Parts: sequence; structure tokens; C-alpha cells
Amino acid sequence: MGLDRRTFLQRAGLALASLGISEAVLSLLGDKSLAVPLFDRYFQALAQSGGRKLALLVGINQYPRGTALGGCVTDVELQRELLIHRFGFNASDILTLTDSQATRENIETAFIEHLTEQAKAGDVVVFHFSGYGSRVKMASPRYEVRGERQEEESGLPVAYEVNSLVPVDSLLATKGVPTANDLLEETLILLLRSLATDHVTTVLDTSHNETESVLQGNLRVRSCPNPPADSPSPAELAFQEQLLSRLNTSWEQLKKPKSQNQQPGIVLAAAGPSQPAAEAQWNGFSAGLFTYALTQYLWQAAPATTVQISLSRAAGMVNQLVGKEQQPQLITQERIHQPLLAYYLPPDPSIGADGVVTVVEESGRSVQLWLAGLPATVLEYYGANSLFTLSRQNAIASLPSEAEDNKEQGNFTPLTSAKPPQLLVRSKEGLTARARIISHSIADNSQLQVGQLVQEAVRVLPRNLGLTIALDASLERIERVDATSAFANVPSVSSVVVVGEQPADYLFGKVSLTQVTDSDPTQTDGDDSSIRAEGYGLFSLAHNPIQNTTGEAGEAVKSAVNRLIPKLKTLLAAKLLRLTANEGSSRLGIRASIEMIAPEQVVVMQQQTLRAVSSPKQCPPLCDSPKAGGGKGLRALVDKKTAPDLATPWAEGSVPTLPIGSRIQYRLENYSEYPVYFMLIGLDTSSSAIALYKIQSFQEAQFSENKPPLKNAVIAPGETLVLPQSSADTDWVVPGPAGLAEIQLICSRAPFTKAVVALEAAKRPKGEGDRIGDLYNPLEVVQAVLQDLHKASAMQMATTSSYAPDSISSVSDTYALDVNAWATLSFIYQVA
Repeated sequence: MGLDRRTFLQRAGLALASLGISEAVLSLLGDKSLAVPLFDRYFQALAQSGGRKLALLVGINQYPRGTALGGCVTDVELQRELLIHRFGFNASDILTLTDSQATRENIETAFIEHLTEQAKAGDVVVFHFSGYGSRVKMASPRYEVRGERQEEESGLPVAYEVNSLVPVDSLLATKGVPTANDLLEETLILLLRSLATDHVTTVLDTSHNETESVLQGNLRVRSCPNPPADSPSPAELAFQEQLLSRLNTSWEQLKKPKSQNQQPGIVLAAAGPSQPAAEAQWNGFSAGLFTYALTQYLWQAAPATTVQISLSRAAGMVNQLVGKEQQPQLITQERIHQPLLAYYLPPDPSIGADGVVTVVEESGRSVQLWLAGLPATVLEYYGANSLFTLSRQNAIASLPSEAEDNKEQGNFTPLTSAKPPQLLVRSKEGLTARARIISHSIADNSQLQVGQLVQEAVRVLPRNLGLTIALDASLERIERVDATSAFANVPSVSSVVVVGEQPADYLFGKVSLTQVTDSDPTQTDGDDSSIRAEGYGLFSLAHNPIQNTTGEAGEAVKSAVNRLIPKLKTLLAAKLLRLTANEGSSRLGIRASIEMIAPEQVVVMQQQTLRAVSSPKQCPPLCDSPKAGGGKGLRALVDKKTAPDLATPWAEGSVPTLPIGSRIQYRLENYSEYPVYFMLIGLDTSSSAIALYKIQSFQEAQFSENKPPLKNAVIAPGETLVLPQSSADTDWVVPGPAGLAEIQLICSRAPFTKAVVALEAAKRPKGEGDRIGDLYNPLEVVQAVLQDLHKASAMQMATTSSYAPDSISSVSDTYALDVNAWATLSFIYQVA
């Protein structure tokens, strides 16, 4: 691939973290205080070009004695395609083990033969595991895993448990004591230490927390539901001894600080020590939430503001589905001495991709595409007639097909036409799509080659989209029948499914209620004077109750569904807005940040489009170098005319948190060459819709014939706008309750004509200026926003598309959105 380390760091922009597995790993890796987001080593590892690149990818869906998982083999595909097409791995240097191939012995043998015996100093190694995680009981420890003291000095129990990766042949048929044939965490550490290189990335999309059921809500968790086995297999312990001999060391030596000079690289995992790692199902495929977030961001590999902010984006995707229960983390051996700053790309719009050509058919007239660079929630509804543009860059090195030979023989022809050819999607199944080339000349067809990257040009989405509601397993049969009948009459619900069987947006089920009874004078303090009752409500996919949806005890199912109709319309509006998210593919030059201005001044988060034709200013917010020794010198260089310097929080990379009662402002920058219109719409922590209202002043209204109270919000080219524009506005205060908030900034090259009319029809805040207020007709407003974007795109496609725009935009049951005409940036944060 030929990227030097700095260039790759500029291009990557990803910050996903992991680990937090057990203290045994901390003991072997080094100081436990080093659980900080040191992503520099991760990018350094993947950016190495001087040596060989080796990968071992393991994914297990089908366990013979347990509940099957659905997304682990897909995880392997996601990693493999990413490593080949975005990081220059040779296909022959990637070994995959899936399902029945992934026995404990095969995994360990493959690690030794494919990685340990081939990797040399400076080479890059990736090990990925997706499958069940568990815990195994061990006898009296051979070494102290929680400190420097011996067992008798520390008072630890004789038996202890260690984390394990569950292979396909995990449980052994033994008499008496249950024995686990797992790959122990200790073994994995020894395997990592056996490598001659320290450029090692270990990805663990698994978890080890106790669980009674794999199915949680409409998600599956990757924690084995079986209780910890009483002992590991003798073969596993014997293999550990072989590794110790190979390393010429012992357990006692490994615990000593001097043994920590040999670094096993970094470990990325899907969740913390006691958290579940979940997988979700979408239309046509299932995948681990963590693996999809990791690979999708790396596909778009473009500049981020800071590593912490990039991690927040990935954690935000996970949090949308599972809340804070799953937090990706990272642990590495080295100590970080200063915060990691943003690296910005040169103005090269071809950097980053949304997919790749995997098969060329019909003499170059049609192709198959791998589209894992798109967000999963968007890809699920991606429609026929969507357009992709072939990247002007040559396909990267190490292609797994005849394209590699062509490149080596000097026959690899770059794309040089004024307008690169476009691909029109004909059909889609899961992560792949079939498309045909749209060309003005036969010569364009010859340019199609396996391995060429593609970038989104036009996104086609269905208009008649509704919510899919899954009925919780706790409902009785008669309740499910009543609920199915009741939801059939709700326009915002398109289908009702059984939980766990099909993709869904939300769950409908029972919520436990506690009712306090009249106190009995004979009861003493501590006696329970409450009774348990149940009401109906909505849940997230991870079975977390959605606020303000729970009814009273004794409510009929039909009454509950009717009561939820307004909330369902709001949730559908939020779903439609999420389908417009395109910060990675938009060509509109927009950057935005949320800043807390009281009780302290902090840049909370910043987003920007990554493929804009024009470039932002050389020194945007958060570009000042920090003073040596920490993050206190890091500042946001904002417009000093409108705001003072804002300190940047030295966060751990999780979703940003805003205190209840804090005052915030938005800073929007238009670095394109034309005016950009915008709207702010989202959900507060109670899942209620809110919006920005641009209310005309009395003086402005006097000079308007119709005297409209609302106006389009617009940013002139090169302008930076701060909202609210007046410091006297008091309604930009973060309200309670605690929870997750989600705000979408939607930008367009054309005015939001229909959306402003829809806002006019709703109740709106009193006063004038910039107001954030409740949105009482969110679905109508969001549908109007989409229609405005569709209209703006139709005008744009006339000049940017090789295809007749009428053939796309005139279809009555779809929206066609051009990346040159719109941008949607998502802001997800916690309120506490």
C-alpha cells in the first residue's frame, strides 16, 4: 500500500478501543493503569509497508452443543475484505477458520504455523476472534495474576477463573468433572508473546459475562450461557507448557516486570470485563456490532478531529442499539504521555471508500460490489438505482485476483476520464450488490477491475418505510395476537415479528412496575409494602425500556398500542433521519461542533464531512499543539470574536457526557463555495423530538409580505455560524432526565421549503431568534426534509451524474439523494 506512518494516521481517523478482559491479561501485559486509548500503535501496526502482513481470522456461528450465533462468520468476511482492499494484505497471507474448522487445536496450530513461524520483526500481524467467550475454573494458581505477592501472602482462594475463547469443540465428554477444551486467555497471551514482531493487533468480538440466555431483546450476546467448566483440558495445559518452553520462560518469570519488555501489541475487544458483546441482524446479514463499527470506519478511513472523538463516533453506533452496556476499550503496554491530536488529510477526495468491486461480469458491463463501508442501518434499506462512482485511484496493491497480475505486469490502467464511470445498483442482498456500469464510451468498460474502490454518489431510499416491531417472548399467546392486530392499524408500523427471528427496530413487551400499598401498622421497618405489577411499553433492541412509553397496570394491549401511536411516529421520524447519515460520503463542505459554555468551556464533540471538494481551513478547532506532559494545553482555536478559547476534555474516548443544566452552543462552518441551508432535529433523552426554530424578529417580519414567523437557516460560503447567535438566549440549556440524546444536523444546497412549512404547522417556542423546542409533528417534518433533499438532489444530479436524473428521481416511491447536495452529521451524547 506504500503509506508511511504519518500519512496513514492522517488517513485513518479511526479510534476504536477495547479490552478490559481480565486482570490476568493486565498482569501479563503490564501496568493496569495503561488502559488508555493509545491508538497510535494500532495505526502504526496496520500502516507498516516494509514487511509482510499476516492475519488469522476465526469466526464460529455453529456450535454443536449450544445456541448458534449468526454474525461471527460475517465478521471474518468483514475483516478479510477490509485487510485486502484497504490495507494491502495479500489474500494468501490471510488464513480463515470458520465453524467446524475452528477447533482449539486448529486455532492454536494455525497461530503457530501461520503467524509465529512466518512473522519477522517489523511485520504486521492481525488476529481476530468472533464467537462465544466463557470462563474456566482453574486449580491453585501457578502464579499471582493480581499482583506481585504469592498466593499465600495475598489470601486469594485456592481456585480461580480465567477467561477463555470457546472453540467449536469446547466441551469434552468426560466422566464426573465438566472439562472445557477452550483456548484460555493465558494461552492467547503466550501465543502473542511467541511472535517476533510487536506490530500485533488482536481483535476479540466476544464477551465473558454471566448470562442465562444468548438472546437479549432482539440481539444475541456472545457470552456462553453454560456455567464455567470445572477445569481446562489437559491438552490445553500441555500446550501452554510447550509455549513456555518455546519462549524459554516460566510462569514465575512472566510475572516479573523485566519480562514485560517483550510486547504482545494491542488488544481490541468488543466490551469491558463484565459487559456483553452483542451481534445484530439486519436485512440479509448479521454481524458483531463492534466488528462492523470497526471495519466500517476503517473503510472510510479519513481525517478525524481527535482519536477520542473518533472513538465516540464508533461507540455512538453501538450505544444506539445497546446503550452503555457495551463499551469498546483498549489496553496496551506502553504509557501515553500526551493526548493524540487530529491528523487532517491533504485535499484528496478519493481517499476513503464505501465498497469495492469484487467480481467483474458480462465483459465488464456489470459488477458485484462489497458495500461494508456504508453504515449498517443505511445499507439495510439501500435501494435499486443507487449510484456509485469508481475511485480515480488505482486499485491498491496485493489484489487477490488477475488484477494483481495485471498490476505487476504494468497493465494496470488508472482512470483518467473527466468524469469517472458510475455504477447503477440493480439489486442488493446483504452486504453485496449487483450493478451495471453507466458509460459514455466503450473504453470506460475496460477500466473495471476487481479491487477498485467505489464511493457513494446517489442514495436511493424507500418512501413508504415503517417500523418493524418485535413482540417480546414474555407476552402470552393471546397478548401477541392482540398486539399483532392492534399494530396492523398503526400507519407508522409496517410489520410485526417474533423477537429474535427477524430484524426489528423496537420491542413491545411487559414492563415491571412497583406499586406501593397502604402501610400496615403492624409492619416493621424493612417490611416490603409494595406489590409487583406489569404494564406494556416499548424497548430498545437490547431490551432497555424506552422512557415515557410504559402504561399503567391492567391496561389492555389494544389500549397500550393506541397510546403509543404518537411515540411510534416520533421513533419512525428518528429512523428516517438516521438513513440520511453520510458524513463519510458527502461532498458538501461542512464542519460542526457542540461546545459547552457553562459551567465550563469545553468542546464536547466535532464532526465534519470527509470527502468535500473544497478543504477546510488549515487550522480548524482542536488544532493547537498541546504542551508537553498532558492535555491541559490543548485548546480549541475558535473564532475569538464570538467565543473565548475552549479547553478540550481529555476523554477516554467514550460517548461524550453533558451535565444536566449545562449551557451549550453549536458552531457550524461552511467551507464550500456556495450557501448551505441547515436544520437541527433530534431526540432528547426522553425520546421526544426536538428541533431548531429560526424565528424572525419583529423588524424582519415587517418587511415580509407574508410575515412568516419562521425562516430558512443558511450559512454563507466560508462563514462560521454560532448558535444561538445571541448570548441572551436561555433555552439552550441541557435538560434532564439522564440518558442518551441524538441530534442530526441536516444540510442542503437548497432551501428546506417544505420542511419550514411543516414546522409552521406545529406549536413552536415563543420569542424570536434561535430556539430549541419540542417538535410536535416530527414525522411530517422529517418527511418534508427528505422531500426537500430529494428535490435539491434532482437539480444536482443533472450536472454530476452520468445517468439521466429523471430515471432515478422520478420514481414516486423512493427518495434519491445526491452526496453533492446534502450532508447529515450525527451527534450522540450522554446526559447525566
